[in-house]
Amino acid sequence: MLSITSGQLETWITLFFWPFCRFMGLFLIAPVLSHSSVPRVVKIGLCALLALALAPLLPPPPQVPLFSWASAGIVLEQLLIGVTIGFVLQVLFAAVQAAGEFIGLQMGLAFATFFAPDSGTNTMILSRVLYTFALLLFLAIDGHLLLIETLVRSFTWLPVGELGGLSAGLFETLARFGAVVFSAGILLALPVFSALLIVNLTLGILNRSAPQLTVFSVGFPLSLTLGMVLLVVLMTELGAYLQQLFQLGFNSLDRWFAVP
Repeated sequence: MLSITSGQLETWITLFFWPFCRFMGLFLIAPVLSHSSVPRVVKIGLCALLALALAPLLPPPPQVPLFSWASAGIVLEQLLIGVTIGFVLQVLFAAVQAAGEFIGLQMGLAFATFFAPDSGTNTMILSRVLYTFALLLFLAIDGHLLLIETLVRSFTWLPVGELGGLSAGLFETLARFGAVVFSAGILLALPVFSALLIVNLTLGILNRSAPQLTVFSVGFPLSLTLGMVLLVVLMTELGAYLQQLFQLGFNSLDRWFAVP
């Protein structure tokens, strides 16, 4: 007769529960996976299925009682690893949204905002368009699957209970990575932004030289029309730029977490 001791049962539960917590950390913040349109029950079910499939491939967990302060610390560490991996990709999408806001402000579309239910804030319409395009491209290149693969490989880089790779220097690097929001966003918006800036400077000079000319009635439709034309041109190169941006995020994760 098959008999299972309480110690064996606790070992099996911990072998499943701690990877489950790491997946939950990823699903809390990662693009696509954390979207508010995905029901919470579906997110929890996917995390459970992934952890259940991965658990037999993992080494034996540390001998720590499941209901203890040490186990609570491990749970917190697993959540932190998952959130960190998702945060890196979320920064890239924030850069795309920032580029949309830079372009929209220069085009005079600062008033064109609407409430975004996923973020819970008012978002500029152009920023939302670029974000949606980036999200669809991310799905088209199987970025969500690559993100899950990165998390699975993180169990090789940072095994459960052995977190020597998480250091103060790593968190400082992650904080500095937030600068990508501004650098990548400005680089993406720069072609349209610079052209519209030249137009606005030209209209300003024209207004000084010919005050009788109603520049305000001409400047707004001119900036808006030129901005739309430049956006159409920008869309032809946007896909390649976004793929390089996503590759930067995955390469950064490999470089920071992988054990040499």
